[in-house]
Amino acid sequence: MPGRSVLLLMVAGSALAADLPIREVTLYKHGVGYFERAGELKPGDTARLDFKAADMNDVLKSLTITDRSGGKISGVRYDASDPLEKRLEDFPFQVGGESSLASFLDQMKGSRLEMKLGAESVTGAIVTARVIKSNDKDKTAERETVVLLTDSGEMRSFDLAAASALRFSDPKLQGLLKDYLAVLSQARSKDRRSIYVDAVGSGAKQLVAGYMTPAAVWKSSYRLIFGEQGAALEGWAIVDNTSGEDWNNVRLSVVSGKPISFITQLYEPRYVQRPAAELAENRAVAPRVFEGAISSAAPAAPAPLAARAMAPKMREEALARNSAADAIQISSVASTAEGREAGELFEYNFSGPVTVKKGESALLPFLQQNISARKLLIYSENFGLHPMNAAEIANSTGQTLDGGPITVYDANTYAGEALVETLKAGDKRLISYGVDLGTRVTTAWDSSHDVVREIHFRRGVLTARSAVEEIKTYSMNNVEARPKTIIIEHPQRPGYKLLDPQKPAEKTSNAYRFEVKLGPSSTGTFRVSEERVYDQSIAVTSLTPEAMLAWVQNKALSDTGRRQLEQIAQKKRDIAGNDVALRRTEIELNDLSQDQERIRRNIGSLNGVAGQQDLVQKYSHLLSTAETRLAGLRDAQSELRRKKTALESELNALMEKIEF
Repeated sequence: MPGRSVLLLMVAGSALAADLPIREVTLYKHGVGYFERAGELKPGDTARLDFKAADMNDVLKSLTITDRSGGKISGVRYDASDPLEKRLEDFPFQVGGESSLASFLDQMKGSRLEMKLGAESVTGAIVTARVIKSNDKDKTAERETVVLLTDSGEMRSFDLAAASALRFSDPKLQGLLKDYLAVLSQARSKDRRSIYVDAVGSGAKQLVAGYMTPAAVWKSSYRLIFGEQGAALEGWAIVDNTSGEDWNNVRLSVVSGKPISFITQLYEPRYVQRPAAELAENRAVAPRVFEGAISSAAPAAPAPLAARAMAPKMREEALARNSAADAIQISSVASTAEGREAGELFEYNFSGPVTVKKGESALLPFLQQNISARKLLIYSENFGLHPMNAAEIANSTGQTLDGGPITVYDANTYAGEALVETLKAGDKRLISYGVDLGTRVTTAWDSSHDVVREIHFRRGVLTARSAVEEIKTYSMNNVEARPKTIIIEHPQRPGYKLLDPQKPAEKTSNAYRFEVKLGPSSTGTFRVSEERVYDQSIAVTSLTPEAMLAWVQNKALSDTGRRQLEQIAQKKRDIAGNDVALRRTEIELNDLSQDQERIRRNIGSLNGVAGQQDLVQKYSHLLSTAETRLAGLRDAQSELRRKKTALESELNALMEKIEF
């Protein structure tokens, strides 16, 4: 007889834990949902909440339990996350998958066992239990027996197959057996975990439990319907029940916004590795002389940890219900949702009970209302030659509109689809839903020469602020016999300033928007002028006198700046003139030195030749004259170098002093 099934003989049936049905569901946009369960808990009952094992971290992080009848919650228990083998190893007995009842009882030697054998009841301490094999007509039969030491002192053997009931006399041991079977039962559902809520006090309890678990993100979609008398907007919420449990007549809410949410490991046991410490070995102690104490101070007590409180969820009454559009053909399904601001979030509450079976989804209307919208065209170079059919929506609903796709109907005809981001009440947004083939737009660029606007000087550096104007012309051609309004999106470029038009109709983070009217079957142009201003700096020391003259003559230079810059230019000219004279002197010095060297070579070659004394004297005279000239040139060179140093010092002092 398999041990696990036979053990059922030894445990009394216990009442099932009470279930709390789901009463409220709130779905968010960041992958979680709030679930609220409520129900009556009778005296002595325990409420059980079942979850997926992967959801336990979120449940333990967010669970709140309230007894609306005024009682108190005595405790919350939940299934451990340890594997089955680890959870079973703490029990004083083990039951294998194919083990017999006899092998189980044999582990309990000395324990008192109560047996019911027909009309007879026997109680005694277990001595041993075993399986006896016997051969009967070439067949092997097995018989499980147990030997008890009865209260009369007799050891009696009993056939376990004849027992109709078995029970341990020790309540603690009997309770351990119940717990063992409960662990085995829980292990059959590896992906499910239970939380048990115990209440104290007499009388029934009105229990409410709320928690957050991972949930499918709710989605929104819209229908924008243009009619003769205006436009209407329908909003639909798509919800998916992936919880594994039916939502029967629940209060359903969907929330637009993305509060911070994260996963933290609370369900898995967490252990801290502690350092190992050993006492020192016992050794003979030598005498020691202690110094006198100077001062002593008790260590400060550690600061108490701050307790963290969790704010309970608050719920308010919903706002008045918006009326649906009556002059425009809209869906027959009436909106049953009411919206309200919830801090930075916006919540849509469906006023009636909602039922969504597990594994199913639902499409629920949360908005049906007239809205301020106008049809127009929007053009950007990214679209090509043709502008897009678009609509400007002003959120006049008084509610936040969650982002999602919009299907556009115009005159009872499908016109296209668009996407819209979350739109706060009072805000407006452009959406595009098709290409207008009846309008063509081309562009052309033109630019002017750079113009110097300002010139500044400081510490030897000239800075010119220049500007260049660029013009973009949009040429439009409307081939249809109806007027059109075109929104031109002109890109904003870093460093460029808008000149004409001075102010756009609208401005985004990266584009200007200009509104242009275009008559039926007509053409038109629209020009956008922009200016780019940039600075160019150059050191005066690197400029030639001719380049300095060009700066002095620049019309952007002020009169004061021109006079001051002229002083610098004059110094530059003086230095340049001195440099010319210095170079000439150095060239002449070099030429004379070469002539002297040639004359000396000639004199050396003629000294040994008879009859050349006159020529030698002539060369000697030339050498003497050149030496005199060299001395004068060297003096001039020294003076020019001194003057160059002085002029450069004067120029540097002048550049440090001048600023405009």
